[in-house]
Parts: sequence; C-alpha cells; structure tokens
Amino acid sequence: MQKSKSFQLDDFLAGWIGGASSVVVGHPLDTVKTRLQAGKGYKNTLHCVVSIYRKETVAGFFKGMSFPLASITAYNSVVFGFFSNTQRLISKYRYGDGRHPCGMLDLTVASMLTGLVSVGLGAPVDLVKIRLQMQTQTVLAENLHLAGNVSNGTNIPLRSVDIPNQRLYRGPIHCISSILQTEGLQGLYRGAGAMILRDVPGYVLYFIPYTIFCNLLKPDAKSSPHPCSIWLAGGLAGSISWVTATPADVVKSRMQADAQLQRKYKGVLHCIIHSYKTEGAQVFFRGASVNAIRGFPMSATMFLTYELSLQFFRGL
Repeated sequence: MQKSKSFQLDDFLAGWIGGASSVVVGHPLDTVKTRLQAGKGYKNTLHCVVSIYRKETVAGFFKGMSFPLASITAYNSVVFGFFSNTQRLISKYRYGDGRHPCGMLDLTVASMLTGLVSVGLGAPVDLVKIRLQMQTQTVLAENLHLAGNVSNGTNIPLRSVDIPNQRLYRGPIHCISSILQTEGLQGLYRGAGAMILRDVPGYVLYFIPYTIFCNLLKPDAKSSPHPCSIWLAGGLAGSISWVTATPADVVKSRMQADAQLQRKYKGVLHCIIHSYKTEGAQVFFRGASVNAIRGFPMSATMFLTYELSLQFFRGL
C-alpha cells in the first residue's frame, strides 16, 4: 500500500468507493451464507440458492442490501483509512519516517487494531443486515410468543399459524428503531463479542496475505503492482480471511439473527456450546465454501477499486 508523510483523508475516500463496489458484487452470496449459518431447512449451498430463488425470486438475494450499500461503504472507509494511517503512524514512531515500509510485525499490529476498531461500526451494520436477510415471506410461527389455546380449551399447534405477508421489519430504519425500543442500545451490539473473535485475527489474515501476494507478484521490489496482481492478491487474501473466520462468523450470525421474540442464546459461549451439542463440530464450518467463493470477488473488487482510486486521488 502507498505510504504518505502524514494523515491522509484520501485513504478513507478510496475505501468508501471500494466498499460500495464490493457490496454490489458480494451481497447475493452473503445472503446465501447468512441463511446457511442461521437459517433452517437448507441441505447445502445449492439447495439454499435454489430455495431462495424459487420462494423469493432474484430479489431474495438482494434482500437487505440498501442498508449495507449505505453503511458498509462507510465501514470500509473507516477500515482502510484507519489501517493505512495506522501504518504511517507506526512507521513514524518506530523508524522516524511515515514513509518507511512496515515490517510484518507492524502490519500485524495495524491489522489487529483495525479489526478491533471495525467492530464499533460494523456490529450494528451486520446485525441489521442479518435481521433483514433472515426475513421470509411469512413470520415463522416458531418465533412467535403465541398461546396455542383458544377459549374452548382446544390446542392449536403453533406451526399451523400462518400470518401471510407480515414482516417484523419494514426496512433498515424500522429495524434499528425496533431493536432500540425492544432491546436498547446494547441490542444493536448483540454478537459484538463474536465479531471481535472474527475480525481481530480476520484482518490479520486479510491484509498480510494481500501484502505478501502483492510483493510476490511484483516484477521487482521498487515497482508498483499491476492491477491484475492487485485483483488476484486481493481475491486470494479475501478467500483466506473468510474461510479461517468462518467458525467465529457462524457464531456471530447466529447471535445476531437471534431476535428478542424467542431468544435462544444467552451469550457467545452458550451459543458455541449449544450449537456444538445440537449440530456437531461441522456446524462451525457451515457456509465455508460460500465464504471462500464470495470472499474472492468481493475482496478482489475491494482492493482493486481502493488502489486505483488512491492512485487517481494522489495523481490529481
């Protein structure tokens, strides 16, 4: 990544542009990943894709995208802006020059700090996205607190109750408002602990492989990487990061999809234990193949757009 003498705002702007492009590319597979991890009734990735298409058409894959498009652009702006400026600060502190190339230890520290900071903005964004993605055409009866009795004492099975075309959330703003009213501010940060477990090591395995692959693909140490090299390095880094982060991502998705109507998990540890006891160790790798596939085009697009935007801004 390019270095500069001092704090730079263009890193944030380039991250914003890269974030927007990556959301459009990756959201359909992100929806599939979320349904596989936190939903029910899907045998495998292909079955999930076919089920979504049959029940909800193509629009189902883009469910909840408006909020990520608006917010993840800001999220990626913070991530890339913070990471790049942290590198410069570390270089200035350790070597007396912000332009000095960072070593692997410097990159690791910058990546871990970036992962930690990202949760502050990313947790509410992910929570709203997942709540919207998990909505189906009907409110699932098993998620409703209904007394299955009528006045004459006849029991009505909960699964027979059908409320067509009713959704918990009308959109992102209504979702945020509902969560604040029912769960308070802490409700927006449900799953933040699992997100820290995912993002702190996840960003280390995102930025460091990208840097290594870019250096390997450069013709010589002094030249800048070719756009094709950036695209390939970014894609590989994204796949590596997302696959290794899948276990923590499963826990995070389950915690965030666990709405207040019928709360299943008391906390991160309880979610891990309950998931393991009921579904076995394989549950923590659910969606890993989707993450690997989705991680490549999303991250390739993200890094390429970021680097090209940065070159454009610094060439003005």
